[in-house]
Amino acid sequence: MKKTVYFVSGIDTNIGKSYATGYLAREWNRQGIRTITQKFIQTGNVEISEDIELHRRIMGTGLLEADYQHLTMPEIFTYPCSPHLAAEIDRRAIDFAKIERASEELLTQYDAVLLEGAGGLMVPLTRDLLTIDYVARKNYPLILVTSGRLGSINHTLLSLEAIQRRGIRLDAVMYNLYPQEEDKVIQTDTEDYIRTYLKKNFPDTKFERVPCL
Repeated sequence: MKKTVYFVSGIDTNIGKSYATGYLAREWNRQGIRTITQKFIQTGNVEISEDIELHRRIMGTGLLEADYQHLTMPEIFTYPCSPHLAAEIDRRAIDFAKIERASEELLTQYDAVLLEGAGGLMVPLTRDLLTIDYVARKNYPLILVTSGRLGSINHTLLSLEAIQRRGIRLDAVMYNLYPQEEDKVIQTDTEDYIRTYLKKNFPDTKFERVPCL
């Protein structure tokens, strides 16, 4: 397997990216693919990323040496909002070079880095740069997290059109079953609809269900 940074994004805020990222890292490590997670930009925290802490709980590892070195959480801002605004509130620019150096350092130690974004694909990183355009610029393979809640079909198809328009390689779609949905009719149909859409429009993209652990 070629050492690779995969960017993990979602169709919306609170879609379960951190949960899915931690789950995928756990599964890949169990398959013998040495995998670590990294938080692209963490907002709403001080000193340590709560998303990295969640990843480690799901992975069952506790904090790793790379976490203590802040390689997995190179940019943390205090206000819980979009990165562009969080950076303005803290009065310092996002250091993209620092993030990229940290990713490269992690790749010297691991086979795969799952780089979890902040919010959805269209979240602004600066006043002039969207997350999705950053992913396209870096040519990262993308893992998109969605779910079976009401409204997911709309948000998923909009995300897929934006991905296709920019020529981003969609490695996988992760269908998050956490938290449990009360309406199983919608959840089941949404999964079937997205699977069918992917087979027609993204035939090389993997589809993976993320169970409730």
